[in-house]
Amino acid sequence: MNMRTVSAFAVAAVSPLAAFAQTPSPFAEWQYSAGIPLERIYEPELPVWRIRIGPGTAFQPLYDGSSRYHVLIGPSFDIRYRNLLFLSSGDGAGVDFLSGQNWRLSFAVAYDLGRREADDREHLQGLGNINPAPALKLFGDYVISKQFPLDIRADIRRNLGGADGWIGDIGAYLPMPGSSENFFWFAGPSVTFADSAYMNSWFGVNATQAARSGYPQYRASAGVKSYGLGVSASWLPARHWIMNADTAIQQLVGSAAHSPITQRATGVVLSISVDYEF
Repeated sequence: MNMRTVSAFAVAAVSPLAAFAQTPSPFAEWQYSAGIPLERIYEPELPVWRIRIGPGTAFQPLYDGSSRYHVLIGPSFDIRYRNLLFLSSGDGAGVDFLSGQNWRLSFAVAYDLGRREADDREHLQGLGNINPAPALKLFGDYVISKQFPLDIRADIRRNLGGADGWIGDIGAYLPMPGSSENFFWFAGPSVTFADSAYMNSWFGVNATQAARSGYPQYRASAGVKSYGLGVSASWLPARHWIMNADTAIQQLVGSAAHSPITQRATGVVLSISVDYEF
């Protein structure tokens, strides 16, 4: 990247997703704030406040393992105060409590919309709901260097109710060739892990559920839940305006893929938002 491209890229690199993004979907966790750690390397004198808001929409599976898709519409916003506080439709509300020029550790409160039996009675009848619940999230980013801006990200999350378990991700992304002053994009892989409580909430069938649903009893084990690949792109058509497009594919594996509840192990998501930057 030349310096003019780097400057434009760093000022507008964040890719906020729609407010429903915290519900399990094929998105990689890094896609919720792609580019934020790179801003600190390329533009150390960022504004005190960075505010973006606009409408967003997503096309994604009805729930993890579903063969049905639906369209969601909601707000897209990303508000940041210095390199300290943030309120984001993707990352949640939180604080970067430790940070350096090329790394950060953050804590956030997000929200999980869960899964409703009524949304797909053909496949979920008798399984009950996974109730909506707040989620606590600890995550960190580390950028290799300015010359090789590979961002490595890890996170761990805990739902307080609902699925009531632990889930985490390890991922990485890199700015792709072809980025310019008005267009830039990132791509990278991720892997998601979960404990047995989380896995059984989403993919297990206990004795009561088996009697009510007709599914055989099934116990999902802890371990790798899925692998994924994501792409995030942003285009600046005019001053203050940013168009974001995000897509990802997720492949459920192991207990998640073999669950009798899972109809399709491969899920794809596409999200588009138009944001105004103040």
